Amino acid sequence: MSKCENKEIKLLLLHKQVDVTKLDASERQQFIERNLKVPEEDNEKFLEKIRIERVGVQLPTVEARFENLRIEADCHVGTRALPTLANTTLNMVESALGLLGINLAKKTRLKILRDVSGIIKPSRMTLLLGPPSSGKTTLLLALAGKLDQSSRVKGEVTYNGHGLNEFEPRKTSAYISQNDLHTAELTVKETLDFSARFQGIGNRYELLKEIAAREKDDGIIPDAEVDLFMKATAIEGAKSSLITDYFLALLGLEICKDTIVGDQMQRVTTGEMVVGPSRTLFMDEISTGLDSSTTYQIVKCMQQIAHLSDATILMSLLQPAPETFNLFDNVILLSEGQIVYQGPREHVLQFFERCGFQCPERKGIADFLQEVTSKKDQEQYWADRTKPYNYITVPEFVRLFKTFHVGVQLEEEISAPYHKTKGQKEALAFKKYSVPNKELLKASYDKEWLLIKRNKPVYIFKAVQIVIMAVVTSTVFLRTRHDTTYSDGNLYIGAIIFSIIVNMFNGFTELSLTIKRFPLFYKHRELQFHPAWAFTVPTFLPRIPTSAMESIIWTAISYYSVGFSPEISRFFKNMMLVFLIQQMAAEIFRLIAGICRKMVIADTGGAFYLLIVFLLGGFILPQGQIPKWWQWAHWISPLLYGFNAMTANEMLGSRWMEKLGPDNSTQLGAAVLKNFDMSSNKDWYWIGVAALIGFIVLFNVLFTLSLMYLNPLGKPQAFVSEESAIEQGSNQEETKVKESERGSELQKICRRNNSSKMFDSHSPISNPQHECANIRE
Repeated sequence: MSKCENKEIKLLLLHKQVDVTKLDASERQQFIERNLKVPEEDNEKFLEKIRIERVGVQLPTVEARFENLRIEADCHVGTRALPTLANTTLNMVESALGLLGINLAKKTRLKILRDVSGIIKPSRMTLLLGPPSSGKTTLLLALAGKLDQSSRVKGEVTYNGHGLNEFEPRKTSAYISQNDLHTAELTVKETLDFSARFQGIGNRYELLKEIAAREKDDGIIPDAEVDLFMKATAIEGAKSSLITDYFLALLGLEICKDTIVGDQMQRVTTGEMVVGPSRTLFMDEISTGLDSSTTYQIVKCMQQIAHLSDATILMSLLQPAPETFNLFDNVILLSEGQIVYQGPREHVLQFFERCGFQCPERKGIADFLQEVTSKKDQEQYWADRTKPYNYITVPEFVRLFKTFHVGVQLEEEISAPYHKTKGQKEALAFKKYSVPNKELLKASYDKEWLLIKRNKPVYIFKAVQIVIMAVVTSTVFLRTRHDTTYSDGNLYIGAIIFSIIVNMFNGFTELSLTIKRFPLFYKHRELQFHPAWAFTVPTFLPRIPTSAMESIIWTAISYYSVGFSPEISRFFKNMMLVFLIQQMAAEIFRLIAGICRKMVIADTGGAFYLLIVFLLGGFILPQGQIPKWWQWAHWISPLLYGFNAMTANEMLGSRWMEKLGPDNSTQLGAAVLKNFDMSSNKDWYWIGVAALIGFIVLFNVLFTLSLMYLNPLGKPQAFVSEESAIEQGSNQEETKVKESERGSELQKICRRNNSSKMFDSHSPISNPQHECANIRE
């Protein structure tokens, strides 16, 4: 008898608690092999066993509603939106003038969604269909609470009757983007593991406690596999959870779980979000880059989760295959920013047949739905060729749907307000971050340390580089004599300056490494995985050992070969300063990256800042030669304190202070320092150390603030052609007049011909297309 079979018997007979904290990778793999041999088939059987209604516990559910939702955006006309140098300059000028209430840009208002209303119900799979630019992504973002702040939004979105400002929608729901964006150095499994740690377990633990209590009261012995799964997925802070292995199998990623992601994998994007506790999913074009069979497998598994776990799922697909389309319960058809149909999938063809259009037998229903509202493709689906065809616009379809029995029922449901007392409060998240700060920091630190190990060649190259530069420094400033003269003092000052410059630019690699990681950080910030400090602190701490090693290498090679003061205490003091300068430099480059956010801008703006820092550091221009109006910048230059501390450490040594300078009135070390307009106060060493530590902390805080409040650059801007803008402006009033006239005419026709028989789902339709043609005539 195998070990696993023996464990199952013990669980069944003795009802023994499983120590799920000690499940290793092989045990988790055995669990998956036992329960998910064929994921799309076995998953439904397994979820059926987890049904908790048997013990009287109801899973928290979310009903998402949107009422009279109108979303508009200002967009540039013509080539004004192109990212040219002239347009960028104009944008900066217009932004400054905009603060004064002056608007010079030629913009037009683009209507993305036009007063749409609907309900996304739990335990139902809802498909969002629509041609490109119909507003599908905007609707998903609005429901997930992730709309751009520049958009004009009217209307209301609620979860269980609660407005988006009453809870945390980004933690309650999960928006799955159609864009792939991951840490390229991590494997598929590591990506999902870290995502699960950042998202937490939600209310799984509280739910498990309640189920266990009721099972004990009722004398129910739980299924061993179900008991193991529920306990293992309720562990908070686990480095690798069974929920990750579960979704790896469901999404067909098990075969490549140890493969480096490389930043492009759509199924990983889906898995990254579904491993979290949220069961309200808004999925945007998840079939991008996938074949039809893989898409079917994913949608099938999502359908099982929706039906058996009472999840709320709204998924947009561009051209789903017929077998994939049949997996959905409801369909929302969006066209030109308006909802043409919303309701059960089985009634959608009936609606269009009553409007005079029929889907051909060999035509996919999804393709038919996206083409029947198009002016170019609509005529081919006209059913009655004996009667004249006239194009039915999207607003006309919207009006006809409101009289269709599905539309009437939907209107009644929307008009009846959802009382907050009906919904379970546990279904909504009221905290911005569901994981304790300690666990967030630990997860971020583990991820950062793993990335350092994956980027080991970079740090090895930096170590080799510091060795080479230390050897070059030693040969350039090699001291073959041990005399200490006034001219020698100037050479030593030059060696100190060179040492500061080399170690300063040793942190330059942090600029590109940090900017490279920003897109993923901004994605996680929007998803509320972790706060900014949980990114910046782990970025700083794990690099301390590597920086310390580089400081030791530099000082060990260059210090005595250059011929600095031989006291061992000054050797270690110099090493400490080199280390602090490296840390300060790394924080400066990270701060430049956080402010500039683009490598092109960082290369220009960052270089300018560094030039000012070096120029006012006290060694290129002595303090006495700096203009008075720049004195303030001189005192806030971090290099000033590093330079003063290093020179004080060397020039105030015994071998320099035991001799007199050229004037035979002051000590030699003090005379050298005076030549560079520096103080000979020995406290300057510790002042410099304290100042460098202060700058390290300050730059880290400013870097954190930049990540908290600055948004990514280079966001795409909507634009329309000049011809479209002119046409839109000239036709706007005409459209309103026509719609008003057509509405009144339709009411007359309906009254004259007893319109209830036209759109009643239980009576034959005469010909609404012909009636619309009469209205035009």
